[in-house]
Amino acid sequence: MTLVKPPDSLTRRRWLTALAAAPLAAVAWPRMASAAACDDAANWIPPDDFLADLPRLMQALRVPAIGMAVVERGEVVWSRNLGVLNAETRTPVADDTLFEDASLSKPVFAYAVLQLADQGVIDLDAPLVRYRRMDYLADHPWVDLVTARDVLRHSTGMSNWRKDPANEKLVPAVKPGTRIDYSGEAIFWLQLVVETLTGESLDASMQRLLFGPAGMRNSSYTWDRDLATRSVYGHRAVEDEETGMPPQMLRDTWNAAQTVAERWGKPLSAWRYEDAVRALPEVQAITPKGLVNWPGDLLANAAASLRTTPQDYARFMAVMVRTRREPWQITEATRTAMLTKQIDVPGRWTDKGLGWNLEATPRGPVFYHSGSNGGIFKNFALGDLRGERALVTLTNGGSGNVLYRRVVRAATGLDLLAFDL
Repeated sequence: MTLVKPPDSLTRRRWLTALAAAPLAAVAWPRMASAAACDDAANWIPPDDFLADLPRLMQALRVPAIGMAVVERGEVVWSRNLGVLNAETRTPVADDTLFEDASLSKPVFAYAVLQLADQGVIDLDAPLVRYRRMDYLADHPWVDLVTARDVLRHSTGMSNWRKDPANEKLVPAVKPGTRIDYSGEAIFWLQLVVETLTGESLDASMQRLLFGPAGMRNSSYTWDRDLATRSVYGHRAVEDEETGMPPQMLRDTWNAAQTVAERWGKPLSAWRYEDAVRALPEVQAITPKGLVNWPGDLLANAAASLRTTPQDYARFMAVMVRTRREPWQITEATRTAMLTKQIDVPGRWTDKGLGWNLEATPRGPVFYHSGSNGGIFKNFALGDLRGERALVTLTNGGSGNVLYRRVVRAATGLDLLAFDL
């Protein structure tokens, strides 16, 4: 649904800009969709012709639903949801439809951690073991060196996810601070540190620190029956030869955990790690073997379990790019650090800020993050601090990455290295 419809004059100006800037032979429809490439003043709302063709692209790529939202001048100015929650039931998406954000969860959590750093609750450069040492951490000197800054810039040396978390200790492969190793495990450990420091569950902290103040009323890292009803299902990639609905991972696990939560009278949104430890045997007793292996499978996950509408995620992006700030937001110095290279690793084409990837483009620096859960949810968020603009694209298909690349190129004119390397 369009929140703010651009005036007809804006659409005409975008077309005239493309017409004037492109060679005559290049003014075919595909180039019209990249009008933003010709004019930095053009907004990032996808062109009308591209949007008209989007259902065809979705059908070809077997992506049942897509949600998009755009920020201009620090405000959410446009959004649109297309398609269905579930390709089998054909339930249409709505304004309050929730997408599984996957790793787009990480920058949102990073923002909250930086809020706590600004408040003096956590020291980004203090060893995490000073706050909380989990029993699943290996007894290794490198574990004692990991800091929150390492976690947010992915320099802990830890793996993304252990293959056998119930029996395998977590240990860095290299000395922290020496290279980049993308790690959801490290984010999850930092989440448990935040639990200790705040005395709250992840979702309670996020609602208090960010979701409430930012007006993100349709955002949660956790699960309940209402969230389940409004959440999209994930679907296989177009090249996948298997048929039928794939396993839904978080949905399958949390539907079982919800049964225990209702029995206890304690909602999943209030669960902390100790609750997940206590619930593990009960949930394993009612789920197929191998679905739930350790307490981390049951808990809201700062690295992967955020659910939002596209509009809500765009509200977060607006906070990221908006010039004016409110008292609850991170300081300008902290935002600058969040979007500044935090570790020098020679030969990289992209850099790591705190929670964000950074890429230089011919039209200036941008920050971005992608998301993929189970190969069935693919998402992308892109921001331009200088222009106070951002674009969010969320999908429920394994080929959604192909689709969101087309959206980004059509809307912004940027052809990111992130899409190819």
